[in-house]
Amino acid sequence: MSTMTMPAGSPAATGGEAFLSVRDLYVRFSTEDGIVKAVDGLSFDVQRGRTLGIVGESGSGKSVTNLTILGMHNPATTTIGGEIVLDGQELTGASERQLQQLRGNKMAMIFQDPMTSLSPYYTVGRQIAEPFRKHTGATKRAAHERAVEMLAKVGIPQPAQRVHDYPHQFSGGMRQRVVIAMALVCNPDLIIADEPTTALDVTVQAQILDLLLEMQREFGSAIVLITHDLGVVANTADDLLVMYAGRAVERGTVEEVLRAPQHPYTWGLLGSMPSLTTDVSLPLTPIPGTPPSLLDPPTGCPFHPRCRFTEHVSGARCRTERPELPDGRGAACHLTPSQKAELYAEDVAPALGEEAVEAAADAERAADAEAVEDQVPGSTDSEENEQ
Repeated sequence: MSTMTMPAGSPAATGGEAFLSVRDLYVRFSTEDGIVKAVDGLSFDVQRGRTLGIVGESGSGKSVTNLTILGMHNPATTTIGGEIVLDGQELTGASERQLQQLRGNKMAMIFQDPMTSLSPYYTVGRQIAEPFRKHTGATKRAAHERAVEMLAKVGIPQPAQRVHDYPHQFSGGMRQRVVIAMALVCNPDLIIADEPTTALDVTVQAQILDLLLEMQREFGSAIVLITHDLGVVANTADDLLVMYAGRAVERGTVEEVLRAPQHPYTWGLLGSMPSLTTDVSLPLTPIPGTPPSLLDPPTGCPFHPRCRFTEHVSGARCRTERPELPDGRGAACHLTPSQKAELYAEDVAPALGEEAVEAAADAERAADAEAVEDQVPGSTDSEENEQ
């Protein structure tokens, strides 16, 4: 697990045309126990040259979402609804032949366990060359040269010799580099990285993440980075989507979400992460309870059984009414902006360090100013008339 430091600044959302657009995505799995609601009304965009981090506990729907984008679910047991548009092409309902033409070519996935992603029966060079030959029609010789080139590009020493080696002859970090080379061999426009640094030590982890960003700068790819580690996205991603129980509960740029989080679930994730700016004697604060069963998710806000702030919401709205996630920056929570700012400043930020306290104070002042503005009728109109 990596420690987390707040970024000094992250690029603002570009607002440009989305290369990948997911709208109101639903994924249901039929099982003997019932219907698993794995993804429930998820929407997000990714632009070229930017990295979207998707975080959440295991079972929140992160990997299911991205496997759905690649069309890798069994259609006999899976029901998919909504829209997935990649560079203007609708993927929902696309045929297997169409998806095969896209997978490994226009979009590719880096899986978290290279030992299960690589075949022990074939050399790494053959496994890198195979998708290149399939999608480009290259000769065997050209594909071999491309495999050597990709091994060199991802930092494998003596690539001309190592291209003939088998996966078991590489270390864990080297195998992960091979998987990245295999995913990038056709210069895909969309890279989905599913926990690419899991089980790697921190030095190798940093090298892998730097390699991904270097490849992105070279090819202008859009990256979706799936992880449960906020420390990874803090230093890698541009935008951040927080998922819980198959839904998006908060989104914004990395700086916005990590400096001024608005959802109690995000507060819990931050509180359970070690930080370089906090007192080492302070214990980490785990999120109570466990993630809900997606066979029978809670009504209303899916996080309400584990949330310690429901008493601040009037009535039974948390249990009966599903909060909506607004467009752009925002969180799916019934707390008002001033309540979020106050609760975060008083109950959460002190455990996250001085920098978090300062950011919380800024957020609280902004929420107070917004509340005052909302209470002044016609203030916007009068300002426009004066101008």
